[in-house]
Amino acid sequence: MLELFGKASSINVRKVLWTLDELGLDYRRHDVGSGFASPDTPPFRALNPNALVPVLRDGDVVLWESNTICRYLAGSARREDLLPAAPPARARVEQWMDWQATELNTAWRYAFMARVRHSPRHADPAALAESVAQWNRLMGILDARLVATGAYVAGADFTLADVVVGLSVQRWRQTPIEHATLPAVADYFARLQAREAFRRHGDNGLP
Repeated sequence: MLELFGKASSINVRKVLWTLDELGLDYRRHDVGSGFASPDTPPFRALNPNALVPVLRDGDVVLWESNTICRYLAGSARREDLLPAAPPARARVEQWMDWQATELNTAWRYAFMARVRHSPRHADPAALAESVAQWNRLMGILDARLVATGAYVAGADFTLADVVVGLSVQRWRQTPIEHATLPAVADYFARLQAREAFRRHGDNGLP
């Protein structure tokens, strides 16, 4: 059976949980992370030297990095609707997954730590304002993309790109900051809410 290591409230663990749900796969989850078992132990570092969640174990295969795990699961299940086989279509999905992991994550990190985690190390008003501005700017890029596709991030159909970007949209909506008015993002979120797996692992009240 697949084993997933990570607490269910982690946004990166929730990417994997949503993907597992979309695929209808059975798995066993182990609570690891803040408030649960520490990842900073020799046994866990043997799975992931970075001491971060999530980690997936599939027999002899051990993987970390949430987007990679999602790709592995969809590829192993041969779900080309979620991760296309044709190079141009696949690259389009992976492009937006990578954008979420690099550009979007970098923008929201300071604002999220300040306004949701209430981290004393993230109390600089100027840095907070810059993070909020960059976060809204990138959400504007997403809004323009959704206007162009009229549906989902990679095109007309739901893919893995929507799993990772959709959770970031949820985080943006839930974080107490000034939000740009983005009608296409609002419509997109409503489309995601029609998916039972998103309601369980995305739109579940967690930022």
